[in-house]
Amino acid sequence: MLIALSVFLAYGYYAYSAYKEAFDTENKPYKRIIGYIDQDKALLNTEYKLCDKGFIQRTYNGAGLDAYAINKKEFRDQLNTTFKTTDYNDSGYLNYRFLVNCEGNAGWFEIIEMNLDLEEQKLNPKLVNQLLEFTSNSKHWNILTYTQDNTPYNYYMYVSYRIENGKITEIIP
Repeated sequence: MLIALSVFLAYGYYAYSAYKEAFDTENKPYKRIIGYIDQDKALLNTEYKLCDKGFIQRTYNGAGLDAYAINKKEFRDQLNTTFKTTDYNDSGYLNYRFLVNCEGNAGWFEIIEMNLDLEEQKLNPKLVNQLLEFTSNSKHWNILTYTQDNTPYNYYMYVSYRIENGKITEIIP
C-alpha cells in the first residue's frame, strides 16, 4: 500500500512539473511560440478587456479566414483604398500578431519586421504605424462564437503583409 501511494505521489509531482514547464514561457528560448503574446510588451493592450477570464481560442494557428469581417477580398480592397504605396520603398514582411476579444475589438499587438530573406530588419516606422492603424481597426474583424450556444470568444489572429518596393503584394492568411 505504501509503495502504491509513493508511486501515485511521484507521478502526481511529475505530471504537475511537466504541466508547469509546458506553460512557462519566461525561461524558454522560443518565446514567440504560436499564440503567445507577452501582455507586458504588447501594443494597444489597454483599450480592450478580454472576456471569459482571458481564455483565448484558436491559439495554434489563428482564426484564419473566419476572422475577416465580410471576407479577405473586402479587407484587401479597403487596404488598397487607404494605403498610400507611393510614400514608401521598403521591401520585406510586416507581421502583426494580436488578439480579438469577444466584442470583435483587436488589440494586444506584437509586431515582427523582416526583410524578404526572413531576417529581422526594421521597416519604415510610418509604414509600420499606418498598417498597424489599419489592422487594429475593429471593423475588419468578426465576432466568433461557439457553435453550441452562440457565445462569443476571444481569439488569436495574425496578419502578414509581404511588401515589395513599398507595395503590398500579398496578405497572409
